[in-house]
Amino acid sequence: MTLYVYVEPDAARRAEVGPAFREVGCTMLASMADLEAHLPRYPETILVILGATVDLGEALMFTAYQRLQRPLIGVVLIRRTLDPPVVLDCLRSGVREIVEESDNDGLRAATIRSVDLSKALSSTLRGTTEQAPYARVITVFAGKGGCGRSTVAANLAVALAGGGRRVLIIDLDLQFGDVAIMLRLSPERNITGGLSMSGRLDEPGLRSIVASHRTGLDALLAPPSPAEGERISREFVVEILDVARPAYDFVVVDTPAVVTDQVLAALDMSDWFVPIVTPDLPALKSVRLTSEMFDLLDYPKDRRLLVFNRANTEVGLSTADVEAAVGMPFAVQVPSSRDVPVSVNQGEPLTMTDPLHPVSRAIRQLADRCAGIETPVARRRSLFGFGRRKDRR
Repeated sequence: MTLYVYVEPDAARRAEVGPAFREVGCTMLASMADLEAHLPRYPETILVILGATVDLGEALMFTAYQRLQRPLIGVVLIRRTLDPPVVLDCLRSGVREIVEESDNDGLRAATIRSVDLSKALSSTLRGTTEQAPYARVITVFAGKGGCGRSTVAANLAVALAGGGRRVLIIDLDLQFGDVAIMLRLSPERNITGGLSMSGRLDEPGLRSIVASHRTGLDALLAPPSPAEGERISREFVVEILDVARPAYDFVVVDTPAVVTDQVLAALDMSDWFVPIVTPDLPALKSVRLTSEMFDLLDYPKDRRLLVFNRANTEVGLSTADVEAAVGMPFAVQVPSSRDVPVSVNQGEPLTMTDPLHPVSRAIRQLADRCAGIETPVARRRSLFGFGRRKDRR
């Protein structure tokens, strides 16, 4: 989920301020065209910061339009200098705050005021109208096979659905997907069934190709033949996610142990990134490379939930050793258990058959993190001061 967006066409300026803004979950974009493409996919956005090099006419046109279409979005405009006529035009168009580029404290204060106002407006609107649901996309990834990626994905989807939420799991391991086996579902309905609707897929079309699990979970399965998976394009994956997000509360994406165009499409649209690691050196190397890839792709660090699978396996590597090797802390530690392969062979996820099992409890902890209902830990001071203000309440 992305609440804050910063648009800055100037590459040097973007490189200068980008790291600090990304650290607090702010998405950096290079153009107004990127912004127009971004907002439909992330309607929860409440703050748009327009950099000093954004064309003023484009900025005012955008703000005036969004004031009617998305009234919760607050626009903070940065200018090199503040000219009174420009300020007046900005206020008329609906810009909430105008800040000089050199005024970092002013920018921080302006963003806080804008976000506070958007949250207040959001509370008011929730009291008078029903907000449309919009799914959070959770992509589970491991660059090495045998890490339990599909097991975690299937159990996570079941755990999320257990709270009465509408959940879709998508198997993007298009050659050798195991979600059908994990959930004991027939692959008769699978992702290739939607190819004839490519370019015009809608919600009824999507529902016609998903399989329903008895927990209430929906599954978009991989094709039964590896050759059929080659027909699925990156663009079709994007289309599926675009259609699925308004129809579900959560979309869990299982992936192969390789970075494909289809996997990158899912990662680019993800709200949570769930890399899997096990206590063995090849897996440690793989997840370290995954972390570096995420850094290169500018995926927010605070949206990565590292899962330590088979955490209690005694192989000479401590939890601290693994964390140090990976370079990020664990969000969840899933213990090793012989009950897991038994549940896989039976097609019965442990989170469904034994919700009090230690593995099930760990997966539910991960589900809570994704759903935002875990008791928050102490937060460090943020760029905009959001964490600091919340801690004082």
